[in-house]
Order: sequence, then structure tokens, then C-alpha cells
Amino acid sequence: MHRFQLELDDLASAAFACSPLQEAVLSLRIWTHPGTYHPAQTAWFELIRPEFERLPQAPLLRSLVASNRYVPDFLTPRPATPFPDFRSELALVRALPPERLATELARSHLPHDRRLPPPLAAGLAADPAGLLAEIADALAAYWDRCLAPAWWPRARSALQADILHRSRMLAERGAAALFADLDGRLDWADGVLTIHRDWASGDAEVVVARRGLVFSPSCFVRGAVTSISDEYPPSIVYPTRGQATMAPSPQPPPAPEALELLLGAPKARLLALLDEPTSTTELAARLGVTPGAVSQHLTVLHATRLVTRTRSGRLVLYARSPLGDQLRT
Repeated sequence: MHRFQLELDDLASAAFACSPLQEAVLSLRIWTHPGTYHPAQTAWFELIRPEFERLPQAPLLRSLVASNRYVPDFLTPRPATPFPDFRSELALVRALPPERLATELARSHLPHDRRLPPPLAAGLAADPAGLLAEIADALAAYWDRCLAPAWWPRARSALQADILHRSRMLAERGAAALFADLDGRLDWADGVLTIHRDWASGDAEVVVARRGLVFSPSCFVRGAVTSISDEYPPSIVYPTRGQATMAPSPQPPPAPEALELLLGAPKARLLALLDEPTSTTELAARLGVTPGAVSQHLTVLHATRLVTRTRSGRLVLYARSPLGDQLRT
């Protein structure tokens, strides 16, 4: 078990954050452990596979994942802001002192594999600083060529919608309900948040001690996890909601005929899609139309109080209002 001891101040300052670098690094497990999990992402990554295989850095990227799916902690730094950009997070990876690289790689690979993969072992022996730069450059190339063009906009919408949902739950129902809903591995009692983990042996005690506790949703974990080393700032990664909406070409749910007659087909289809908070860009992708067209219809639906809108970072997320739910049914 992994126990986080939280004082009242720690609980009050707990926050949510969405990390693009974390998602890029954790997604490498799809290439090293195909079919193991993440079925909601399979269709996307089959589309991405040809571009990934063309990357000269693909062997190095695969080597970052240990055979038990561990990845080095320094590649997934705790987000410093709710919605950091990829390049700012990657700068933290580049800033790792090269003399620490051997320890970081050993923590993730040696306990299970007993040795480092050849690309990491050779680079570490020859030039740790050079290897660190190669890893960061490989992640940048992977992001730019494989994830950023189409996958990340869809994933970001799902992740930010999850954060909005969790924030509302915390405000409306309190911490106990929030933690119970995040994942079945989490248990909250007497000021201690416990992860009943199956990825490591032994127990760990973490005194948060006003260092903050950050929760990050992810498309690439099966249950709540934390860093390998307790030296890192406290954080918990948990499975995000709403991945079913991320399919490359999901079919919009049908709108009731009466609703189409009342609102018109475009607005009725939009209302049917808004089970979860969703961005204009995501709605446009799912409907196969332009964001401008979607924005016009959403403006009308918002003016008639059939949808709500909430800003999340730089995105505006729309959802059906209670009045819209009544009309939808």
C-alpha cells in the first residue's frame, strides 16, 4: 500500500492538472506492451503506428519502458500549473543533472529487468548528458509527429472535461466522495489517502507536509498510481473518464426526431453529444464540420439555456444544462 498523510491544509490545497508530457511518456507502453490494456486508444494508435515506426528514435523510445511497464520518474514531472504546455514540461526533463540519470534509469529498470536496455546502457556509459539530450529530443519528435497533430486535441478535451467533473464533485460532495470516484484502488480514512497498489511490494508512507498533492487524469493507466520514488513531489495519476468519446471517427448518437423538428438537425445532434463537457473543436471533429459552424449553433443553444459553458484553461467546454437534459429525453 502507498499511504499519503494529509493535514487539513494539504487537503485544501490538493489540485488537478493535465500533463501532455505525462501522456506522451505513458503512451509509449502501447508500443512495448501491445494489447495489454488501453483498448479505448487502440484505434488511434494503429493510425499513428506507421509514423511512429518511421521515427529514427523509436528504439530509444521503446527502451524507456521497463518490461513491467515502469517508466523513469524524471520523464513525468508533476505539473507545475493546471494546464502546462508540452515544451515547458520537456524543459524540466532537459534540466535533470546528468549525474542523476543513472539512478533514475536504475530505479525503473533494474529491480525487474536486472539490466538496462542496450540503447540506454550504451548511451549512459558513453555520455550521460548526451543521452539525456537524445531522450528529450526523441520525445519532442514523437510529440510533434505522432501525437500533437490529431490525437492530443481529442485527448486534451477528454482530460480537461474529467478535471472539470472532478472539481465540481469536490465542491458538491466533498473529498471522500471524490476519492472514492477517482478509482477503486483509493481509500480515504482518518486523514490518510491509501493506494492499494499491485505494481510494487512493500508499503510506503508519504507525509505531504504542505508540499501539495496533485491529481492528473491519464488515458494510459488502469488504476491510480504514483511515482516510483517518494523523493518526488506527491502526485497521483488516475484513469480519465470519457475515453469512449475519443474514437477517431465516433458516430454521433441519434437525436430524437421530435427534437430535430424543434431545434433543427444540427442543434439536436449537438445536444445529443453533450453528455460530458466538450470543446468546440472536439464537437466539430465528431460531427465532421467546421468549428465555426459548431460555435454558431452553440451560441444559440447557450442563449436558450439548453447548454452551459465553462472555461478550463484556454478551452471553453460545453455541456447540456438540466433544461437541455429534460428536452433531450
